[in-house]
Amino acid sequence: MMSPIVSIIVPCYKQAHFLKESLQSVLDQTYSHWECIIVNDGSPDDTESITQKWCALDSRFKYLKKENGGLSSARNAGIAVSRGAYILPLDADDVLHPDYLEKLVPILCNDESLGIVSCYTKFFSIDITKTSFDLTPQGTHWGYLLYVNQLIATSLYRKECWNRVGGYDESMNKGFEDWDFWLNISKRDWNYKIIPEFLFYYRKSKQSMLTETIQKHAEEVKRYIFIKHKELYIKDFDNCMEVLFFELSVQKMGHDRFKNSFEYKIGKIITKPFRIILKLLGIQK
Repeated sequence: MMSPIVSIIVPCYKQAHFLKESLQSVLDQTYSHWECIIVNDGSPDDTESITQKWCALDSRFKYLKKENGGLSSARNAGIAVSRGAYILPLDADDVLHPDYLEKLVPILCNDESLGIVSCYTKFFSIDITKTSFDLTPQGTHWGYLLYVNQLIATSLYRKECWNRVGGYDESMNKGFEDWDFWLNISKRDWNYKIIPEFLFYYRKSKQSMLTETIQKHAEEVKRYIFIKHKELYIKDFDNCMEVLFFELSVQKMGHDRFKNSFEYKIGKIITKPFRIILKLLGIQK
């Protein structure tokens, strides 16, 4: 019997310079029954010319061009035309271990209770032999995903899961769309499994969608997820309150440390004349 086909979906927007390393890691897979769909999400660089070379090199590489719509839109567009029973999202700047598919596909194939299989991850900047951080997630079901996203975006899952949940939420253009997607799958009675092996390399850029989300939009996006999946947080109400009040206390501690810092006190001295003038003018700050 032929092994299940895996559809690897690679959205690309302004990351053509990373494509070679990412696509080479696909070509190097010891598991051969895959197709790789590179989705040009309206990228202004040379994504198209680079992709066409890979398509000419191996017919398993496919090319899809669309107007820019964001990461969720690009993933959905690629999955919609895919032929695989299993889906693997792969960002254009990340790298797979050669054994990634060979190790994960049989796990998903042999256990119908699983919707998702993932692995341990090493973070790198330029060279995958020089990593800076090891990610070793935990858990098996939605309860482990409520407050921390335990699953990397490049996790293997059933296309049936994507069909059931209606794909990635395309309104989530500020990040954490994969966290929402995993919650959507796991709350429908699919479990996940994490293989305790380092089979994925995540490129940690100074400027990326993830870092921007954490720095600028974390509270806004988390609020959206909490409301969207409120039935889960209601089930876990006591823990939810513990987590939220813990986060509030951490924020207060940080605020108090800032107010007691030397820089804050110097700032108050420098701005005091301006505050006095504003007060005399009847302008409250």
